[in-house]
Amino acid sequence: MKRLLFLLLSFPLLVNAQTGTKGYTIEGKLDGYPDGTIVHLYKNGENVESGSAKLLKSKFALKGKVDEPMLCFLIIGEDKPIEIYVENAIITIKGKKSQSAPFEISGSSSHKDFAEFLKGFMPISQQSSSLAATINKTVPGAERDALMITYNNLQAGIQNEIDKFIKAKPRSYVSAFLLRATYQFKEDITLLENRYKLLDASIKNSAAGKDLAAFIAESKIGAVGTEAIDFSQADTMGNPVSLSSFRGKYVLVDFWASWCGPCRSENPNVVENFKKFSSKNFTVLGVSLDRPGQKAKWLEAIKEDKLTWTHVSDLQFWNNAAAVLYNIKGIPQNILVDPQGMIVGKNLRGPALEEKLCELLGCETKGF
Repeated sequence: MKRLLFLLLSFPLLVNAQTGTKGYTIEGKLDGYPDGTIVHLYKNGENVESGSAKLLKSKFALKGKVDEPMLCFLIIGEDKPIEIYVENAIITIKGKKSQSAPFEISGSSSHKDFAEFLKGFMPISQQSSSLAATINKTVPGAERDALMITYNNLQAGIQNEIDKFIKAKPRSYVSAFLLRATYQFKEDITLLENRYKLLDASIKNSAAGKDLAAFIAESKIGAVGTEAIDFSQADTMGNPVSLSSFRGKYVLVDFWASWCGPCRSENPNVVENFKKFSSKNFTVLGVSLDRPGQKAKWLEAIKEDKLTWTHVSDLQFWNNAAAVLYNIKGIPQNILVDPQGMIVGKNLRGPALEEKLCELLGCETKGF
């Protein structure tokens, strides 16, 4: 969920509200805060025109103008950010500091659309995240199998919420934004492209729509259903190793680094799957994005995490040639290549990796 919220704050959003010339006014009635509390309006980490205002008798007002409606956030004093869609209209926000319920935001049609989506999406997504953590801690057997069934049903529910919203609101700029922001939940570029085709032409021609189209084109590199692009790098002994040398096996190309905390946390899951499936024509090829001059740290991490498969790196950090080839912008990431060299899976982490390998290679009992 943190990843989704980050995307919500960082991806430019156009909305289907008025873009008139009068600008926006945000009027707030926030009880429970002392006079003088500063209210900041941010866009991607920068003050948006009006910048900030002080609360006086629980009220504040921010005025400005945006070229296009966009997702911003308010920070009231030292409280957590509040997502708000700013458009050239009168927007009101009401709430109380001590209450657990979210603040009431009105006047922004795009905010109404987005709130409608989150109402169905968030409960399922939160359940799914919590269940994934439980599955990772559960021993093999019937209990884990039952949890996996529930997890898969929740994942299907997430996709259903996305489809339901896109089909109901093809003319909403929020739809274009959500397609990009929720891609992480099922990284299937063909599915994303088909959903994109459902959008109205006016949305496709918007900035959000054009950004989405560019993302789709870029994401086709290394996408499921395409042929894996060959590369060669030096292994830990300095010998060249190519991806094509693994032809005839299922190989998980795992992009990671010794300095990457999430990668190190995911490594035990990869180790367990390697142990379980290595006798079934499966292996792993680790590609490290470690920094120049830090080979020792790379080798130490391999030893500490008990990563007994083949490892390669050119020790060029984010400029690693294989990472650039596959457009890797963050780690951990992985691709699963079949014996014929076709990509059959991508970013398989947590229970998703075992689930995919069981699908392809068979499992007597799911779980370790």
